[in-house]
Amino acid sequence: MVGGMGMIVNTVALYALHRLLHLPLIAASATAVELAVIHNYVLNARWTFHTHVRSLRRFVRFNASMLAGLAVNVALLWALVHDRVPLVVANVLAIGAAFAVNYTFSTLWVWSRPRGSSPC
Repeated sequence: MVGGMGMIVNTVALYALHRLLHLPLIAASATAVELAVIHNYVLNARWTFHTHVRSLRRFVRFNASMLAGLAVNVALLWALVHDRVPLVVANVLAIGAAFAVNYTFSTLWVWSRPRGSSPC
């Protein structure tokens, strides 16, 4: 659910930044992805991983781990748009490709807990 909502945040932001505000595609995409990352961090902390303690360290880790997903997302989006795939379709495909990378980093590094620790 968090990823789906993040996809909506990303797509709306991308469309607004690129099509309405005329930012270059790469800048618009990177900004849209970062807005979705912030959105996803907040919701993942609360819903997915049930963390009630706000952590700047974890937020920095989450952002850093998303750089790989960002690279995949932006590169694939650029390639698809330049191959004349419609912007929104290209964005959905790029988000899907980056999902596995993001999920793996989140599960193994950002939200992992030492064995025997409680979730809160």
